[in-house]
Amino acid sequence: MRIVDICEVTKPISSPIRNAYIDFSKMTASLVAVVTDVIRDGRRVVGYGFNSNGRYGQGGLIRERFRDRVLEADPASLVDDDGSNLDPARIWSAMMSNEKPGGHGERSVAVGTIDMAVWDAVAKIAGKPLFRLLAEREGIEADPRVFVYAAGGYYYPGKDDDALRREMRSYVDRGYTVVKMKIGGAPIDDDRRRIEAVLDEIGTAARLAVDANGRFDLETAITYARMLRDYPLFWYEEAGDPLDYALQAALSEFYPGPMATGENLFSHQDARNLLRYGGMRPDRDWLQFDCALSYGLVEYLRTLDVLAQFGWSPSRCIPHGGHQMSLNIAAGLGLGGNESYPDLFQPYGGFPDGVEVEDGHIVMPDLPGIGFEGKAELIAEMRQLAE
Repeated sequence: MRIVDICEVTKPISSPIRNAYIDFSKMTASLVAVVTDVIRDGRRVVGYGFNSNGRYGQGGLIRERFRDRVLEADPASLVDDDGSNLDPARIWSAMMSNEKPGGHGERSVAVGTIDMAVWDAVAKIAGKPLFRLLAEREGIEADPRVFVYAAGGYYYPGKDDDALRREMRSYVDRGYTVVKMKIGGAPIDDDRRRIEAVLDEIGTAARLAVDANGRFDLETAITYARMLRDYPLFWYEEAGDPLDYALQAALSEFYPGPMATGENLFSHQDARNLLRYGGMRPDRDWLQFDCALSYGLVEYLRTLDVLAQFGWSPSRCIPHGGHQMSLNIAAGLGLGGNESYPDLFQPYGGFPDGVEVEDGHIVMPDLPGIGFEGKAELIAEMRQLAE
């Protein structure tokens, strides 16, 4: 059993939308295939992965560093003890050989993209959905019912409050009970008006979360906190720079409601520092670590160990990214749910075809691997890469 190739292609996921910090007009993503010599149901097993939106494609790092380390390793060093499957942790170690500690930036995205494809292949070789495989490995019961919320509310040329209302109403009509919008990309009075428009539109049918995408300094973050605490928000997300733990800690003194952060932290060490110094409150706050951006599931398991050391439940994790990998982790390891982009970043985001949102939840289908084969438009693009 061996990996015979790792293929990468950089794909555009561009859009005219923007948040408070960046626009997506030139956004790309890496699509990766891990090709094995294993045959299942008459077809070669190929695992697929892609990096999450908001971080550009990592083709250079994948092709020049991490791919060759795996392909040049002794194949026997990359399988589990009984030789029945690939070993994601051993493959991860091969990728990270000769890498210095620290530097958790773009390389974490490259490794996380390959790692996703490895886990897809591992679950396919086992003939099981990834979420069930993960639960079995951890000795817990998988729960295929996963909470999801609808992320949107971006700034868009010519988008007025009526258009924002229609967007949020469409999410509620599709079964979501929590919706999210962007703030910080307009003056605070404009953002207040936008928030009130959405709250008026969704009424009691759903709750609203807001996301500043790390835009604010401490003074502005506090000014917004004083405004936002007038409303029953689901959370106030990423007010300041993701590594400014002192800002996050200070903000908790001014905002008693739930806060969320973590999507731009890329290692278990970063997660540990957030919990040590960021003033995060395990009874109400949410952690948004995205495995596709942070060295993959092998590292995410280490992050969950850090959470346990600090007394946090995995149920306080609702990952960023809106991809099927995090859906599987949520269902298999008991996370609190997952982000969803109903209308954006296609074909990479979303659920397998036919999966509907009911009362803010989806039910995972029993598809081998991550389940990409259940999403016709996505798997057609994936298979062009390696099959």
